[in-house]
This record gives sequence, C-alpha cells and structure tokens, in this order.
Amino acid sequence: MLEISEPEGPQDTGHALYVVATPIGHLSDLSERARHLLLQVKWVAAEDTRVTKVLLQSIGASARTLTVHQHNEREAAQSIVDKLRAGDSVALVSDAGTPAISDPGALVVEAVREAGFRVVPLPGPNAITTLLSASGLPANGFLFDGFLPVKTSAREERLRHLLAAQQTLNCNVVVYEAPHRIAELAAVLDARLAGDQRVVIGRELTKRFEQIVDLQAGQVATWIASDPNHLRGEFVVAWGPAAPEAAVDVERVDRAAMKAIPVGELLDALLAHLPASRAAKLAHQLTGLPRDLIYRELNNSKSGPDSDGQ
Repeated sequence: MLEISEPEGPQDTGHALYVVATPIGHLSDLSERARHLLLQVKWVAAEDTRVTKVLLQSIGASARTLTVHQHNEREAAQSIVDKLRAGDSVALVSDAGTPAISDPGALVVEAVREAGFRVVPLPGPNAITTLLSASGLPANGFLFDGFLPVKTSAREERLRHLLAAQQTLNCNVVVYEAPHRIAELAAVLDARLAGDQRVVIGRELTKRFEQIVDLQAGQVATWIASDPNHLRGEFVVAWGPAAPEAAVDVERVDRAAMKAIPVGELLDALLAHLPASRAAKLAHQLTGLPRDLIYRELNNSKSGPDSDGQ
C-alpha cells in the first residue's frame, strides 16, 4: 500500500534551486507541486523564455524569467548563484520535460551545489520514460543518447558504439530525433539493425497528434515515407536488442565453406552499390553465414586478394 507523508519530503521553502519538470505536451501533466512552486518563486530560469511564459501565464504565475541555453549556461549559472546569495529562490525548467536531460541545466546544478545551496528536484514528465512505458520493449534497462550527431561520419561512429554496448548489455537504446532528420535515422537503422529487430517510434508524445508505432527495423523507412505527417513533430525512437544468434565457432568454419558460397564475389557486387554496413548485412541475410565471417571477408574485399592468391 502506498503511503504518502508530506512532511517527510523536502520542503519547497527557502532559497534554493528547484529543478522543475514541465509538460512535454499535455498541460494537465504539470504536477500540483510544480504548479505551486512556480507560483511561489521569484525567478524561473528557462531555455526559451517565450515558451515558458506561456506556461507561467496559464497558471497565473508572475515570476520573472531569465534565459539558460547551451551558449550562455556558465554565465547564467553564475547569475543564478548570485540570486540565491541574495535570498531569492529560482526554478529551473526546460522547454518541455525534465531539465538537464539532453537539455541545458547540468552546469547550473553543478555551480549551485559548489556554491553550497540546495538543489531540489520536482519530478515529472520525461519523453524517454513516457515512450518506454508504452513500448512493450523488454524491461531490462536502456541506453539513452539524446540526439545523434548531425554529420554522417560522427553519427555512424556513435551508432557503432551504441550497438556494441547494446549487444554487451542486452538492453534497449533510446534516442531523440528532429523531424528533418528522421528519414536519415530510419535509413541508418535499416542498414545497421537486424531486419526483424523491434523499433518503437513515439511522435508528438502527449500532444494532439500523438503516435506510437511498433515496427521491425526493415519497416521504419517505409513507414516514414508512407505519410507526410510522419515527418512532422518531435520524435523519440527506441529499439530493442537483437535476438541472439546461434553460437558458432568461427575458427572451425574453414575457407572451403566460404568458397562453397562465393561470399567475396557477392560482397564485391553489393559494395558496388551499397555502403559497407548495408552490404555486410545483406550478405549475412542471403548466405546465413556468421557475421564475423562476413566482416572478415569484407575486410579482404577492401584490402585486395586473399592471402592464398585466389
């Protein structure tokens, strides 16, 4: 039985930095505690004060606002510490959801703690847990990586590390994505994940046009392209771990087996039209040979003739 005893929790009084989670879409998701706190504080530090003023006005709050974003966070942190020293309380919010989670705020919290003032979190909405709670993905932990890098090479490198960590930990991966890059992410997932690997996409969570779709990795690009509306809004994307492959002793699969299926010729043909990761994935699906052997042969294709001269 859940028992709640209000006096045992931290008191929302006195000058402190209050880290306040705000709705990610549905205004009614603002907690009563958060509403009460925002009505009391003198200052609200916000990523975009125009967005936050709409929220404050909707609840009748008259707090003054100051801007905290990725380009001024250190300076803003000092300003917040100065306000706390003057005896004022400050609420830290982001445009939506929980501050300092793939958003500015961590430097502010660090500076306030180092200055010796209290930091009081007010929990609430978060897009990551919102999607995972409705995804049906295995409840065995997750890796969250925010927004993937924009540049193709950096994105490939980040995904390589994420997928390696996912395989080791056998967990889910969650990322954010912007609408103008969701099609690129779909293409990358199609190339890098197993075709039947589960991908759950949350679009416009808690908002009017909310969608949560459960797909296989090979279906994501088609779903994105099937409706112009699927390119709109804010996205949270999660994918589950790949099904474990049957254990294979790679060293016992000899070169005769490789020559029985002309993997090298197949890879050469695929590499003429596809990126290396996509070519390797298709070769694995077509031949059924272990991934380690496929990637070994891929390296041979890149470096030249086999050591045996064939």
